[in-house]
Amino acid sequence: MLGKLISVYKIWQEYLKLFPKNTRHSLGIKIDILFTEVIESITTAAFLQSKDKIPWVRRSATKLDTLKVFLQVAWEVQSLDIKKYIHISELLLEIGRNLGGWHNQLEKQNSFKLPKNR
Repeated sequence: MLGKLISVYKIWQEYLKLFPKNTRHSLGIKIDILFTEVIESITTAAFLQSKDKIPWVRRSATKLDTLKVFLQVAWEVQSLDIKKYIHISELLLEIGRNLGGWHNQLEKQNSFKLPKNR
């Protein structure tokens, strides 16, 4: 999943270069920051123990949803054309499904663990 996200981020970097100057340094940078925050959250979750991953996976999903909203805004204000918007949105939708599956798997794993007897 992280590899896919990094691939989408590389595509985003190409799209950002095409943003109009008046939104590149505001909306464009906000989207860029959200991308890097999702990458950071997924990377952090990957290195934690199962029970500690859940908040980071949730954070990743929340940031990803926020990223999708800002991409929609970029399209609505015509900073991003419809083809680019659809392309990147479809890729992010798949990553979102993967994050949801990861979250559900972690929830299942942690719900089956019994507390240790003292």
